[in-house]
Amino acid sequence: MAIVITDECINCGACEPECPNNAIYEGGEEWRFSDGTTLTGDFQKLDGSTVDAETANEPISLDYYYIVPDKCTECVGFHDEPQCAAVCPVDCCVDDPNYRESEEILLGKKAKMHL
Repeated sequence: MAIVITDECINCGACEPECPNNAIYEGGEEWRFSDGTTLTGDFQKLDGSTVDAETANEPISLDYYYIVPDKCTECVGFHDEPQCAAVCPVDCCVDDPNYRESEEILLGKKAKMHL
C-alpha cells in the first residue's frame, strides 16, 4: 500500500526531503514521474496506462503536502519503515487503504524508478 497525508497536515515540510522516491510534494505543486527518479520517456503506471515521465501532472492536493501513490514504495528497499511517517510531528502520514501493494510490488516499483 502507499502512504497518504491526511488533512491534519500542518505543512511543516518535514516529510518531503525524507522520501527516497521524491513522491511527496507541497500542496499546489505539479509533479512528474521523473522527479527524483531515473525515469525518462514513456512509463507504465500501476493501472496499466502509459504516461511520459517528464509530463507535469496536476497537484493531488492544493492545501497541504501530498504523496503520489504511483511513486510511493513505503520506503521498501530503502528503509525499515516509511520515513515520512517517522518524521511527521502530527502523525498524518498513514497507510492509504485505497492502495494495497505487496512487498514484491513495492520492490518492483523501486526497481523501475531507480535503475
